[in-house]
Amino acid sequence: MPRERPSVSVIIPNHNYEKTLRACLESVYAQTLRPLDVVVVDDASTDGSRDIARAFPCVLVARPENGGVSAARNLGVAASSGQVLFFLDSDIALAPDAIENAVDLLMDDPETGCVHGVLDPEPLFDDGPVEVYHCLHAHFWRRRSAGVVGTAFFALAAIERSVFEATGPFDENLRDSEDVEYSDRLAATHRIRLSERVTGRHDDVDRLLPMLAEQYRRSQLLVPVAAVERRRGGGLRANRTGGVLAAGLVPLTLPLVLLTPWLLAVPLACAAAFALADVGLSRFVARRKGWPFLLRFTALHFAVHLALVLGAVAGGVRWLVDPRFGPSVRGRRARSDDPAPAAAP
Repeated sequence: MPRERPSVSVIIPNHNYEKTLRACLESVYAQTLRPLDVVVVDDASTDGSRDIARAFPCVLVARPENGGVSAARNLGVAASSGQVLFFLDSDIALAPDAIENAVDLLMDDPETGCVHGVLDPEPLFDDGPVEVYHCLHAHFWRRRSAGVVGTAFFALAAIERSVFEATGPFDENLRDSEDVEYSDRLAATHRIRLSERVTGRHDDVDRLLPMLAEQYRRSQLLVPVAAVERRRGGGLRANRTGGVLAAGLVPLTLPLVLLTPWLLAVPLACAAAFALADVGLSRFVARRKGWPFLLRFTALHFAVHLALVLGAVAGGVRWLVDPRFGPSVRGRRARSDDPAPAAAP
């Protein structure tokens, strides 16, 4: 006799994703476990996204001003009714059994409060080598980390409503890295599981400069978010630490060539260390796309790492000089860490 599953609400934040929203919604309504309701929170789109959403039997919450993904998800929760909240970005199309598998994983382990998924190595719409690079990398590091982890990514994730309410809403001061900050609170009380049984195809950025700009913007929050984390362990890392350090050292050591051409060996050694930092990733790319594409992949990967390092440095400086930058818990956490005042004699 099949077991009774809890009801599910799918919450989709959207901002100018008319290219993918239809495919996203079609995948939701083709699920083996049909959701109770689907809420699309349109975050002040200027394209045809709202017309696409209206063609489906979903709840459309239309924001007059752009408030960011955290605020959109919080609104979606408020407009939904399911016992399980399935968060889905509007540029992802789910595999047909993604929701059913996520709910089953939550039911199988009562200690697991959140299940999130592994993106497919193939893009939703193949728009060229930059997008293929991004999808291959995103799939590989998630698949490698599958199991109980310390971080959830809510582009493709299910969480029980009771767990969400106990953990609190997304930090609306964060438009990037909100997943990491939320995971820090969630991991205090529940397991987080990353599973290959929950999958979807992602339509990622397909041009080099926008990809680097996105990486630079997102990495600015690495230092601020890390500064308020409780360091519970098991946090996900998309890139090897050695590779990040090696990539950052290449431009730092290049000026040594001005002293003597022989010192060119130093940045070249750093570049070689970067290329060898994640052999498993290189083998995976070569198996899927061939060795010639691996050369292009490595060059793109290096550029992304440079953007990451520059963004992290810039974000660290902003964190030091601007108290409004970063998680809104910054001041609250600092105050909670102060010792309680002594009782009056």
